[in-house]
Amino acid sequence: MPDARAIRLAISLTALGSVIDSIVSLHRSLTRREPKSQARNKTGYMSINSHDHSITRRLAASLFAAAITLSATAASFAADTVVLRVGDQKGGNRSLLEISGYAKDLPYRIEWSEFPAAAPILEALNAGALDVGYTGDLSFLSVYAAGAPIKAIGGTRSDAKTQAILVRQDSPIKSAADLRGKRLAGTRGGWGQFLIDATLEKAQIKLEDATFAPLGPVDAKIALVAGSIDAWAVWEPYVSFATLKDKARVIADGEGLTPTITFIVASDNAIATKRAVVQDLVQRLNKARLWSLDHVSEYARNTAELTKLPEDVLLSAYTAQRTSPIVIDENVVKEVQEASDRSTRYGILPKKLDVSKAVDRSFTAAAAGSN
Repeated sequence: MPDARAIRLAISLTALGSVIDSIVSLHRSLTRREPKSQARNKTGYMSINSHDHSITRRLAASLFAAAITLSATAASFAADTVVLRVGDQKGGNRSLLEISGYAKDLPYRIEWSEFPAAAPILEALNAGALDVGYTGDLSFLSVYAAGAPIKAIGGTRSDAKTQAILVRQDSPIKSAADLRGKRLAGTRGGWGQFLIDATLEKAQIKLEDATFAPLGPVDAKIALVAGSIDAWAVWEPYVSFATLKDKARVIADGEGLTPTITFIVASDNAIATKRAVVQDLVQRLNKARLWSLDHVSEYARNTAELTKLPEDVLLSAYTAQRTSPIVIDENVVKEVQEASDRSTRYGILPKKLDVSKAVDRSFTAAAAGSN
């Protein structure tokens, strides 16, 4: 993992490059006027008129401004004022970094924002309010398909069984075959909607023969308990909470149907202007995930203290998920491409996407090389 000085240097060089590009652009725009503003005297040398002095003064002013910019940039890095705005979900990456110890000695400051689900994280990324977020693969693709300036730069994989369709304990629904004509809730454009459609298709039930209710996890949980929906498609730790505390039953899961990949997503602007700190965060998250696999009980206990979620729920969720970091390689791109094409067929995605253009593989390639 690069140290603080190396990261600040990388950011400084990025800033320097931007300033130099601006000066070169200005110089080119000015020197294009030379045939009109300059003429050779009898000795063959260029004569300099008042307009040339204006050009010289403007270049000098630009260089002076650049020096001030770089000085201010260096001062801000020295004071650890680089801020990375990160969107998280309850019990997510923030607690993982803190518990594993990888939140220590950050050469930048993380400004955390907590959200109830992926959709608002992606909205904030699209609006430029966040630099980095952590969301499901299909939720990411839904927003990317709409033109959001974002890329998947890393991520994790969990056991597909931890995506599940739940019913109440007293529900007459026993299997996916009983979902015909039922009202099914899940997140629109994400794992919930995809799992419902894929499960119906597998059960040879037409999508129009069931009713989809687009609800986030909190509202869907309330609706299920109240009986206003028949089933709920969701992920961990909601699955463990519902089965352990509300006595809900699992009647179908995502095995063989979903990639169950959660992406680290960054805005194009953050990739361009904060690459070094984004790279550092990816590496820390990967190392923290590996730590969690060897410390499941400790991870659950500490996360319970931070989030106030029941420890037994988190232990059940983490044990079932076995969440591991991934490298975004050809196999991952192919797998997500297949899910993307299927989502287009279901009508979840408005058009066919080229997943290879939605990812930046350089971050996990670099991270893998440093482990």
